[in-house]
Amino acid sequence: MINEMTDHREDLLRKLSLFCKTAPRQQEECARKLAEFVRSTPDCFERSHSAGHITGSAWILSPDGGKSLLTLHRRLGRWLQPGGHADGESDTLSVALREAREESGIAALIPLSEDIFDVDIHSIPASAARQEPEHLHYDVRYLLRAMHERFTVSSESIALGWFTLEEVETLEPAPDESVLRLARKAHVMFDKLRT
Repeated sequence: MINEMTDHREDLLRKLSLFCKTAPRQQEECARKLAEFVRSTPDCFERSHSAGHITGSAWILSPDGGKSLLTLHRRLGRWLQPGGHADGESDTLSVALREAREESGIAALIPLSEDIFDVDIHSIPASAARQEPEHLHYDVRYLLRAMHERFTVSSESIALGWFTLEEVETLEPAPDESVLRLARKAHVMFDKLRT
């Protein structure tokens, strides 16, 4: 188990290094901070590391690639991509797939690449009910495609929906900048796949 975790940690650091080579400056800085967190924090994949921890999430494209699946998160009250805590799992792609399946009810999801699609570090507000202080999520994001559009709303969501880029940009409540960035990146990739 320890060797497996070490292998995935090194794989994540390698993927972050590759991501930095093509990422815009702001994303490159974020990836470098994320890599430093992984290197310096032995329990970075554990939710019990109360200052912050690794999460995995998925930008899910519809079968034709023209829409993306977003969840109106129950606790945060915002439109987000599916994702969640690593909970000790160091393979962030596996985390993203697990969380996407749990939150969408769609088992038939395939990664369009094993490479990192996006990274983000964001603050999560404190929760008295969960006895959690404010903390950071070091989110590693992957691009997936659903094989069908049927979904199930989980208990973590108020709603789920498939949205075009134009619809994502006009959602209420308005998505944060990192969600809009994901939508725009996926749209560009979708256009490249079509040509």
